[in-house]
Amino acid sequence: MEQETVSGSAELRAEAASYRCSACHGDEDWGLGHPIRGRAKSRSLSAAPTLASTREFRRTRSLHGPCPVTTFGPKACVLQNPQTIMHIQDPASQRLTWNKSPKSVLVIKKIRDASLLQPFKELCVYLMEENNMIVYVEKKVLEDPAIVSDDRFGPVKRKFCTFREDYDDISNQIDLIICLGGDGTLLYASSLFQGSVPPVMAFHLGSLGFLTPFNFENFQSQVTQVIQGNAAVVLRSRLKVRVVKELRGKKVAVPNGISENGVLAAALDAEVGKQVMQYQVLNEVVIDRGPSSYLSNVDVYLDGHLITTVQGDACPAGVIVSTPTGSTAYAAAAGASMIHPNVPAIMLTPICPHSLSFRPIVVPAGVELKIMLSPEARNTVWVSFDGRKRQEVRHGDSISITTSRYPLPSICVRDPVSDWFESLAQCLHWNVRKKQAHFAEDEEDAHEEDGAGRAGSQACGPAVCTRDGRT
Repeated sequence: MEQETVSGSAELRAEAASYRCSACHGDEDWGLGHPIRGRAKSRSLSAAPTLASTREFRRTRSLHGPCPVTTFGPKACVLQNPQTIMHIQDPASQRLTWNKSPKSVLVIKKIRDASLLQPFKELCVYLMEENNMIVYVEKKVLEDPAIVSDDRFGPVKRKFCTFREDYDDISNQIDLIICLGGDGTLLYASSLFQGSVPPVMAFHLGSLGFLTPFNFENFQSQVTQVIQGNAAVVLRSRLKVRVVKELRGKKVAVPNGISENGVLAAALDAEVGKQVMQYQVLNEVVIDRGPSSYLSNVDVYLDGHLITTVQGDACPAGVIVSTPTGSTAYAAAAGASMIHPNVPAIMLTPICPHSLSFRPIVVPAGVELKIMLSPEARNTVWVSFDGRKRQEVRHGDSISITTSRYPLPSICVRDPVSDWFESLAQCLHWNVRKKQAHFAEDEEDAHEEDGAGRAGSQACGPAVCTRDGRT
């Protein structure tokens, strides 16, 4: 028996030694005869290249943590299960490529903003006339009086393909998405695609723009490089949300068989009398007490196990379930930590909790959270998805949340790390303060002499009595 155990563990060690993880070791080859080399020093963010020179830049280590050693001491190891092995690409090496040249582009413009009319016209003319692309826009964008009255823009306007939200499904017709505005345009783009999302290029023309890294001044060269496939991307995870409600004898109005998200309407299960709705959420799911004056009281389950009951006592009291992308939005305002979008996780953040010990937590991305109204709750709660589709949740209803298989591929100006810290500094002024002034040379000498004098007087001075008389 001992011989079989020893030989089996030797085989496991041999397999582990010959295993090569590209996420951890990059381009280095590893084997039994090669010594382990140390990691190269990482570059500073200021040394990162611009979009035009990204081909010259190669990270020397993965954004993933190192593969853990799975042997513990001389006799213990993790049970090998080949079915559970996952090979995940290093986020730092994720770059955009096209199987075929993109031909159709969806341009999303912030509504009711006159300052965006000229950039919108310039971009559309460039896409149509210079790149011969098909441009999709929302129908209500062309109803702007400034666009209707512009005769010079008429020939271009007639070439647009238009759609209406909640009625037309364009998910299989778009190759590229370009957003003009703030973070809301990116959230709106996410809501239009409940499955696979085309690459999104977001220009900062709004008020905050944490998720919109591109400046519009040199948009021609930037768009050209993206069309040519020369860009880094960050995969922003989304939440798959499933809302199950009791029908309660009410009819569900469905326009043309299409739901609010542009996909088939809510499924009705006649056997159990339930209404099922699904959403893809980029930022967060917010459950709050709504207009009620009672405590919010909801139960939170993780993979079928009750982990806590959320009780809150204020107008917005409730809980936020957010992605890493949403950690810099409502969750940050509620006191949560900010998480880089490449970190696979789901955040659970209370809003005005009735317990001082209820702190925000981070759970693995693969778990399923289920939120229901507590049986003893005195009133209902309300739920919203990225600030939209707000609806009431009653006794017997449930909200199931897990990480979606369909992330939003956001195109980077430089790379995922540089862009994120740039947004933290520029948009949220993260850790920005006036620096402490340094001493001049003569002041520094005087300060040192003064400090030495104080130390001597304290060492040689008289004994000091405390309150209880001890010296």
